[in-house]
Amino acid sequence: MDRTAKIYVAGHRGLVGGALLRRLERDGFANIITRTSSELDLRDQSATRAFFTQEKPEIVILAAARVGGILANSQFPAQFILDNIQIAANVIEAAHQNGVRKLLNLGSSCIYPKLAPQPLREESLLTGSLEPTNRAYAVAKIAAIEMCDSFRTQYGSDFISAMPTNLYGPFDNFDLNGSHVLPALLRKTHEAKKTGAANVEIWGSGMPRREFLHCDDLADACLFLIDNFSESGPLNVGSGIDLSIKELAEMVREIVGFEGELRFDASKPDGTPRKLMDVSRLARAGWRAKIGLREGVETTYQWFLEHEHELPERKHN
Repeated sequence: MDRTAKIYVAGHRGLVGGALLRRLERDGFANIITRTSSELDLRDQSATRAFFTQEKPEIVILAAARVGGILANSQFPAQFILDNIQIAANVIEAAHQNGVRKLLNLGSSCIYPKLAPQPLREESLLTGSLEPTNRAYAVAKIAAIEMCDSFRTQYGSDFISAMPTNLYGPFDNFDLNGSHVLPALLRKTHEAKKTGAANVEIWGSGMPRREFLHCDDLADACLFLIDNFSESGPLNVGSGIDLSIKELAEMVREIVGFEGELRFDASKPDGTPRKLMDVSRLARAGWRAKIGLREGVETTYQWFLEHEHELPERKHN
């Protein structure tokens, strides 16, 4: 990719957008455009159009979205579907109107049916019912894929869509009220070590299997796809390797140096038994994940230690 290209990273303050920004800056891209949500509300069509008309980006990476956990998705489905469809529609339309050379739309593995065969293949899209707790968000993300494909079909726009697996890394959300499993495990285990607790309680049986990808690997994949990929439909981005929550918790315990017990509460929900992406299409295109899970968790924990004082206080019930 041309180092002088004008690149707009939408959502640069998130886990993914932040990793992209760091990677672009490290690689010497000098013409990166960003806007905070207070500076540019991508749900506002006229504001989005004006921004694109003024800035004329050549490459757009759409990592901006309204995101949240199961509780937020369940309580505010109208906001999740409306905000995410507006963001996608406004950015994709403005990109087309202003001659954007390449647009990369980032989605989520939640686009696939709840009972789709494992590992999840791109062909499973729209073949069954979605997980009810995040259906509104998933429908919005599916709509964004369809928008990219429709602009490709009608106008020849080089708009592509990538669907990453579970992400982690520095700048992740370690707030236990809303964090995902890996950062939550790191923080809970670290706090148990600090307080001398005898055990760490973990929801569920520990048997479900999950796949993880470091955010820096995703940033690397994004730059690869911008240069080397131009096809319709979703493209899975992941490590292609999964492990059980129990195995993950044991790895975290070793890395943190916690000597107590891991106590699994099987009365709490496990969620989907397995969630693994089939990444063979991406591998055929020429990209594979480089950061091993243990290495990635070690560096993420080191980042956590360096920034622990900046993180929100844990709220005890």
